[in-house]
Amino acid sequence: MKERTKVEFPIWRKKVDSSLFKYKGTTIPNWVCGIWNIEKYFFKKGGKETPGSEVEIKFRKSKYKGWVTLSWPEGRASKVFQLYFDDDLNSLLKETYLMSFMRDIEGRLRKTNKIKSDIEEEIPFWEFLDIEFNDKAKQFIFTPHYIQKPEFTELFKRLAHSPPLKKIHDELLGKDDLRIYKQDWKPREEFETELGAVNVIYTLLDTKKKYLYVGEAENLIKRLSSGHKTIPGWDYYRYNNLPKSLAPHRVALERMIIKDYAALLNNKKGIESKNISKYQLVNDKIDK
Repeated sequence: MKERTKVEFPIWRKKVDSSLFKYKGTTIPNWVCGIWNIEKYFFKKGGKETPGSEVEIKFRKSKYKGWVTLSWPEGRASKVFQLYFDDDLNSLLKETYLMSFMRDIEGRLRKTNKIKSDIEEEIPFWEFLDIEFNDKAKQFIFTPHYIQKPEFTELFKRLAHSPPLKKIHDELLGKDDLRIYKQDWKPREEFETELGAVNVIYTLLDTKKKYLYVGEAENLIKRLSSGHKTIPGWDYYRYNNLPKSLAPHRVALERMIIKDYAALLNNKKGIESKNISKYQLVNDKIDK
């Protein structure tokens, strides 16, 4: 592990732990608050909605929203400052620290199943995140310092963003409300490696002919493997993974989305649209 040589601002080397993934943030230790003179800039008690709590977080040349909150919990001898960040940065940290994220999921699953074990002792490694604070800009700078590399890098990356793992993560956090897991655009050659792509509404793009197609499928891999006569040259896809409770309504949702696109794009049925793009909706069936 090479030590960093270019550090512009006071630094806190934080061990990557469950708080980053579970709470999308971390408590700032008192000694770090002193080094950063944090109380000078964040002195109003309250949460994310408190004026002046919003900050900028820089991570790998991109910028994300963050918040510094202040509380004084009952029984504590001193104030507690916490640094939170938005969902986009949370997703990137899960992807960056894949091994810690997977170990955290495993640890919480064991607790749910009442299995007594010290997960860090059983699977021993530490990963670290360097956090700097630029007080003049109210900007935090996140820099990965040490990352435990997984054995199967691409598989772990795919797992981190797959609907099954997101469902497990939400269940462990007690999020039992209706949740649709939305995926990003991916090239055609990746669809056969999808994990948990069942009960979906999907979108296909042909970027050469500027075609767009919306469909639904019980199993995405099976559906795309069988080919598409309407849009045979598709080269990108994305999908939304629906909860089981919406399976009986999947076709109705698909038709609603098709009609929404028809109202925006030129289409084969000649339905009035705002024609906001050069893309054409090529679905044959569009509700009027």
